[in-house]
Amino acid sequence: MEILRLDLSDPAVSPAAPGRLVGPTGERAAAWAVPEETPVAILLNGESFAVMMATPSDLEDFAVGFALSEGLVDRAADLRELRLAEAADGIVANLVLDPARVAAAEDSRRTLAGRAGCGICGAQTISAALPRPPRVRGRVPDPAAVLAAFAAFPGAQRMRAENRSTHAAGYCAWDGTVEAVREDVGRHNALDKLAGALAREGRDASAGFVILSSRVGVEMVQKACVMRAPFLAAVSAPSALALRVAGQAGLRVAGLAGEALMIFDPADAGRPGETSA
Repeated sequence: MEILRLDLSDPAVSPAAPGRLVGPTGERAAAWAVPEETPVAILLNGESFAVMMATPSDLEDFAVGFALSEGLVDRAADLRELRLAEAADGIVANLVLDPARVAAAEDSRRTLAGRAGCGICGAQTISAALPRPPRVRGRVPDPAAVLAAFAAFPGAQRMRAENRSTHAAGYCAWDGTVEAVREDVGRHNALDKLAGALAREGRDASAGFVILSSRVGVEMVQKACVMRAPFLAAVSAPSALALRVAGQAGLRVAGLAGEALMIFDPADAGRPGETSA
């Protein structure tokens, strides 16, 4: 198998994202290293197959492993060529293989669209994977209210108490009261369920904030913006791409840090850690 890297740079995988760390002892400026997240468009003989969100490192291994685990090939030697190149908003990995295997891959394409894992597996182009979310407006809650919501969050996760596995999304009032929780084995599904519950009750998500038991990837930012939630907090750090998309939409993002809360500064369209000219 021949591997061609066409004008492919080596981006930072953990850029710095500035913000405010607020906790019991006060508030201070801080910066967290957050994971980079990049759409990787998988092409089979030049035709779009799927878009996966990935950390932009070891991409040769990712492309070959993807082909093997999805049953596109039986062994690495079945890949005739791998071409990696940068695109406008991501990376393209073109797998060159026997045309008969490409024809047989349609079932794999349909299977990808129904997964609970990556959130955008059904997308076949980078532009489809990164639609511009609607802009949101609203206040930033008191950090003490967000910390109170996280303290009460585990007790509201009845399904997780039984199976120790499921993710949860919660909707909270400005005082930190957790008013609604939905759970699912898929973190994206949990947020979709929460959005559906609020919509069915005729409630406005902009009248409070959303918390997550999982990390904040770009697809979670997109969903929160569609809900019109102005503030999204999670138990771990967001991805760098999630912060950039959130900054474009006006969504504020925070991550839990023990007994403190890291509230990230609004990011512009550039990468966190880069200075705009």
